[in-house]
Amino acid sequence: MKATANLQIENDRVIVKEWIFAPGEETEHHVHPYDYVTVPLASGVMRIEGATGTKENHLVTGVSYTGTKGTAHNVINTENYELRFIEIELK
Repeated sequence: MKATANLQIENDRVIVKEWIFAPGEETEHHVHPYDYVTVPLASGVMRIEGATGTKENHLVTGVSYTGTKGTAHNVINTENYELRFIEIELK
């Protein structure tokens, strides 16, 4: 099942989305066209499936992290509760 992405802002400089993941939901495989910042709205573990394998990403509420243009992966909620984050793509 696919996670929900709610577009909040899109202009000539940024794209801001809120991602909502029910248990087991995923983004599906995708490639980031821009550098990005992720701001978790809940703590928990997401499974990241990428070109170099699978790893766990431990989200901490309010602790941001960055990613780079060209990152290719699938993000999956492995928790038994909903996880959310804000993704800010920098054009």
